[in-house]
Amino acid sequence: MKIRLLMPTLLLLLFFGVNAQKKGGAAPNANNLVYVDDQGILRWTGTRNEASFWGVNYTLPFAYSYRAHKALGVDPEQAIREDVYHLARLGLDAFRVHMWDTEISDSTGNLLENDHLRLFDFLLAELEKRGIRVILTPIAFWGNGYPERDERTPGFSRVYGKGRATVNDTAIRAQENYLQQLFRHVNPYTRRTYRDDPDIIAVELNNEPSHSGPGKGVTAYIDRLVAVMRNNGWTKPLFYNISQNPYYAGAVAASGVNGFSFQWYPTGLVAGHEIRGNFLANVDQYTIPFDTIPAFLHKPRMVYEFDAADILQSDMYPAVARSYRGAGFQWVTQFAYDPLHLAYANTEYQTHFLNLAYTPSKAISLLIASCAFHHLPLSRRYGSWPADSVFDAFRVSYRNDLSQLNTDTAFYYSNSTADAPVRPGAIVHVAGVGNSSVVRYGGYGAYFLDRLEAGVWRLEVMPDAITVRDPFERASPAKEVVRIQWETQPMRVALPDLGDRFSIRPLNEGNDWTASTRDGGFGIRPGAYLVVREGKESGRWTAGSLTGFRRLGEYVAPRPIERSPLLVYDPVPETSAGNPLVLHVKAVGLDSSDGLTLQPAGFGPFRPLPFQREGAYDYSVTLPSEWLVPGTLHYRIILQKGSRRNTWPGNYPGDPSDWDFYHPDTYDLFIAPPDARLVLYDAAEDKQVMVYPVFRRGVDNRLVPAGSSGREVLHLAEHGGSAMNASPGGEGNLLGFQVWYGDRMTGRKAELADFHRVVVRARSIGGLPVKARLTLVTRDAIPFSGELMLQPEFQDVELPVESLRQDSLLLLPRPYPGFLPLWFSPSGQHQFSPADAERLQMTMTVREGGMEVESIWMKK
Repeated sequence: MKIRLLMPTLLLLLFFGVNAQKKGGAAPNANNLVYVDDQGILRWTGTRNEASFWGVNYTLPFAYSYRAHKALGVDPEQAIREDVYHLARLGLDAFRVHMWDTEISDSTGNLLENDHLRLFDFLLAELEKRGIRVILTPIAFWGNGYPERDERTPGFSRVYGKGRATVNDTAIRAQENYLQQLFRHVNPYTRRTYRDDPDIIAVELNNEPSHSGPGKGVTAYIDRLVAVMRNNGWTKPLFYNISQNPYYAGAVAASGVNGFSFQWYPTGLVAGHEIRGNFLANVDQYTIPFDTIPAFLHKPRMVYEFDAADILQSDMYPAVARSYRGAGFQWVTQFAYDPLHLAYANTEYQTHFLNLAYTPSKAISLLIASCAFHHLPLSRRYGSWPADSVFDAFRVSYRNDLSQLNTDTAFYYSNSTADAPVRPGAIVHVAGVGNSSVVRYGGYGAYFLDRLEAGVWRLEVMPDAITVRDPFERASPAKEVVRIQWETQPMRVALPDLGDRFSIRPLNEGNDWTASTRDGGFGIRPGAYLVVREGKESGRWTAGSLTGFRRLGEYVAPRPIERSPLLVYDPVPETSAGNPLVLHVKAVGLDSSDGLTLQPAGFGPFRPLPFQREGAYDYSVTLPSEWLVPGTLHYRIILQKGSRRNTWPGNYPGDPSDWDFYHPDTYDLFIAPPDARLVLYDAAEDKQVMVYPVFRRGVDNRLVPAGSSGREVLHLAEHGGSAMNASPGGEGNLLGFQVWYGDRMTGRKAELADFHRVVVRARSIGGLPVKARLTLVTRDAIPFSGELMLQPEFQDVELPVESLRQDSLLLLPRPYPGFLPLWFSPSGQHQFSPADAERLQMTMTVREGGMEVESIWMKK
């Protein structure tokens, strides 16, 4: 059977002149950095060792990013230099992007020598200077507009579109012409053609193709592109996307490519807001369904795009790297790294947000993930969540918002950690955010410490980054989402190699900050520094000294976009009566003489309360117990900067005590009486709901008024009741939704152990009782469920907390591609506590009908 399957393909390859072996394709070539061996493993040509690459997509030469830099008056070449320095600083060695062929070709595929191509050439040269390898994806099929409207570009992709590009012969001939010219193009900065550039190690032929028609046609299309590349002298590996069109996996595998590309969006895309909760179960494992296809086996696998989209927390990337290595991947590139000059507003792709300066914890997590991907053995697994939260020298923690690497020589952490380094005296690299036993730091940016020799280190400190708005909402260049602050911050370094007495002197241009210490503590400003142990000579180390792919004096950091004072506050919605409550806020742009005041609104003998400063930007105030009587407390926060005052919510100029202050807005704190319910979900109030399925024919997900009350309820219904409504993953007619309610728990922690029943106010749709399942999910992503019967009329259905049993978790948002598992069962046995729960899910399986849910709460 295997011989019969392969013979037609071999004939086809011979017909098109494809010079490829079926079990990997590219034999060792001394001029190529890597090759694919007979087992489908990508290896270094020089050493025969396994090769692995971890990096990012980055788009500045094209589309929106190009236009945005021009609009801001930023020199694109300098911006590329800056961003590539940061990529190298993060230890990345892989770059991929789908080239916008629509901007650099005409309708027949002729290559256009324009500014987009020139800047891409420049980018390639800068990447190669930093030791970052490249996989090119020459055909994108996209327009160039997003997030704006497409322009009328000259390329063939605009003429034919994605659907016709893979079946229309004229369109295919344009692609063949384009590939021939592109890979013969001489990069003026490297003076090499793309074909002969050793740092371009492979090609992914196109980006997310849209296939239709018979499978033989798909194979023939791919092999035409393969033939063009081989006949053009390309001897390196060729990859093709197999995950975008799973139905055609066999046809793709039968082609002459050497390997296959995949993507992974484990938390979906474009939620429109930050999603909260523990999503490590979503990245527990990458399951590939193509192992039953003989032609798929023994070929390398790459990931052209992935991201934990709409997430700010910094625990995800190393877990992704672990799962990818377990699935046999050797190349992974995140989508997409935000250019430094656009990251203040996150306008390029609102669902993605990653930049060393603006998302320091996520960036350090990416660095740790790169280390994991290069270190972990190929195809090895480490159990299932939560057992795999610690793997080899790596650790991920949702509760601590932490990724961590801890080896003899390196100690990296994405947020403050209580763990001690394995061997403090042997450490040569430190990278982190926050505090550890090695570095205590009062700032909000990333820092790096690298030993140059005994007693001599390089310190790099990034400016403070304070998130001031949800970066995943609709973006605008006029809306700052992260504030950059250049401040002097306290730092204490405890490295045996340095001791307590050392000096700090600047390395980067324009930096004149110096310091010395006799106890390990000192003040520091953003910049690059030489740190020298007392009595140690360091004259041979200068700003121009080269270490690896970086000079010691190199330093890149953004200046503030905005300087006006700003308050950042996530209000506590409710609290228990009679218990003091501490409120925490962040304020930027304040000096030591400025301040914040909480001012009650309405009636009562309440006095204004001053906030206490706890750190550079952190303030707190304690509401006394006598204020917290059952009812609602309305209040405002006044920010005083010199003689000026601004009032929140709203950031209104002035003070409520002014005679002409007319803004009625207040923060509202519900103070629960002893017998009050704890609301987990209210359809009329909670709009950030994840539903399943998002799109499926015959499914209706929306808010509707409920009967005579008119109160909004969540309506989930299946209209069709046939197999055609089954989702691609084979889940059947599953309906469900998920809500995060962790913010409601903050003020009522003292009561949580007293809640013994969960109540669901809901009804079935379709005139018959329907069984549903309610699941409460803990901070450790452990689900506990109970069944309930919904009647056609709205009723309050109760579930005893003690009846909840450990269960499977519906993975929402739905991971993409759709062949990935929809359900996850955690390892081990766990006990449920209401105090640990922070998400709820409600699901049912129906052929016709559904449910309407008004609210869900807990009661004592």
